[in-house]
Amino acid sequence: MVRKILLFFILFVFSQVTFAQDINDLDINFFSKFNDNFLLYYINSALKNNHELKKTKYVVEQYRQQIKYAFSKELPSLSAGANYLGFHTPEFYNSDVSRNAFVLPFSASYEPDFLLKNRDKTKSSRMDYKTELFNQKSVYIALLTDLASVYTNILQYDSLIANQIKILENNEKIFFYNKKKFDCGIITLNNLNNYKKKYEDSKKDYSNLKGEQEILKMELAVLSGISPAVTDDLKYGNFKDFEYSGIIPEQIPSDIIFSRPDVMAAEAKLKKAKIDVRVARKEFFPKFSILGILAFDTLFAGNFFSWESSLALLLAGATQDIFQGGRKIANLKIVKAKYEELFENYKQVDLNAIKEVNTALCLIKFNIKVEQNVSKKLTYQINNYVNDVRKYKRGVISKSEILEKENEELLVQNEYIRAKAERLINYFTLYKAVGGRL
Repeated sequence: MVRKILLFFILFVFSQVTFAQDINDLDINFFSKFNDNFLLYYINSALKNNHELKKTKYVVEQYRQQIKYAFSKELPSLSAGANYLGFHTPEFYNSDVSRNAFVLPFSASYEPDFLLKNRDKTKSSRMDYKTELFNQKSVYIALLTDLASVYTNILQYDSLIANQIKILENNEKIFFYNKKKFDCGIITLNNLNNYKKKYEDSKKDYSNLKGEQEILKMELAVLSGISPAVTDDLKYGNFKDFEYSGIIPEQIPSDIIFSRPDVMAAEAKLKKAKIDVRVARKEFFPKFSILGILAFDTLFAGNFFSWESSLALLLAGATQDIFQGGRKIANLKIVKAKYEELFENYKQVDLNAIKEVNTALCLIKFNIKVEQNVSKKLTYQINNYVNDVRKYKRGVISKSEILEKENEELLVQNEYIRAKAERLINYFTLYKAVGGRL
């Protein structure tokens, strides 16, 4: 019978954490649909090495242990002590009591939870733990979203920088050709200065793009748990091939929206507040307690662990507070107000979740249209450039003019690259908005 009781308590203790979440429900497979192994490498590196994620694990562990701490108050407590006892009695006191003794007391105390107040306190701790699990999941989702967005921007800058290099080279050649025209007196100094200004602007734009990309590379390294000092060794895919092969839904089911970690965390806080109100009400009722003491000593004749050399005490009763200056009433009102506050917070979180999902879907919808329009514009520009090349080969336009036409095409290409990158980044925004269940 004793073994069964012990087994029950062991299973009960371990059952306190059976609702631990699996991070795999974030749908990491979503990132594999971009056909970029380097992105998956940085995602896995972040999950393994990012210090913010590691920090959340220890925070969760603290709350997990709080459950066990709260549950321990539902169980009896047992203590033992070893004490030396020495005393002196008057000479006329005739007794066989020894003046030196060793006392070994065992004491056990237990608070019968007739009102289930301690049980509710344990449940309240479990809600704290659950809340922190959802907060941990939010950190994971935010990290993966930020990392993927940064990686996409790095690929975007690769393409923009490649085009900017061509523009820079073309502007240098244009300035060189027009310098010859100026030397021959064909163009004015103002015209030459305009070409030189374009050349300087293209160098400035190139430097800005390189600087912004370097910052993004360092951010990617930090998010991935890699030293920012080795950004030159990091590898990346090709922006041209970087595309989502899955299907972006036009609508998101409400059950996915309301299972977002921030919504679930708000719900867990609300449940905890409801339990705390119940505990505050039970504080008005009496407290029941049982105290048992068994002490062995060497004061009297007899064996140390015999009944003759022992002292036993059993005390059971109830205590009721009569006056505490309104402390319990004030505490009840505080937790009730906290519950109402969290209830309003829960409703606001729900509204924000719906808004964020609808906003992400709306942005994607219009990003697709913008990208399609820019794609058509690029097609027209490419056709115009092909026609201009034919004119150049026939000698109708100059080398300087054909280089300017090429720059116009490259600028439209950059416009298309930015439109595509914005669409892809909004895919990650939607992934975050649905709580990693896209």
